Amino acid sequence: MNKPFLFGLTLAALAALPMTAALGQGAQVPFIGLSSSENTTVSVTADRLGIDQATGKAVFSGNVVVGIEDMRLTADKVEVVYKDASAGATGAISSLVAFGNVTFTNGSEAAEADYAELDMDAEELIMTGNVILTQGGNALSGQKMRVDLNAGTAAIEGRVQTILQTGTEN
Repeated sequence: MNKPFLFGLTLAALAALPMTAALGQGAQVPFIGLSSSENTTVSVTADRLGIDQATGKAVFSGNVVVGIEDMRLTADKVEVVYKDASAGATGAISSLVAFGNVTFTNGSEAAEADYAELDMDAEELIMTGNVILTQGGNALSGQKMRVDLNAGTAAIEGRVQTILQTGTEN
């Protein structure tokens, strides 16, 4: 999937703006409302499913759609890694790893990347490769985005570019 060149009109002064400064201008830390507790319901649909008991993984491929609370993840392929069943965590998910045309959406927030890992234990989302985050009229891009869902912090690295809406149009 080709992503449009969204940031061609960005001011040079904003190109190197750290995410914390951008967030202070109106963007919010993304996906903070996402719950990743063991009681969270995760639904997955896909064209194919492969299960590997030895590694504790289920691999969904082809038009994958994952629902977690109000969040939606779509990708070409998603690996669901389960916690060790010997620790009494039968069916509990440790992480979701998404490959190819990855998109997370949650209300008016959307993030796209080539690869993403949602670590349910560490409550951390890491997206890499052509990351684009949009929140309403604000947009941020870079090569890597790390969101700590527990602490409510986020960082984007790798030639960060931003578009910030500073007011409303009349």
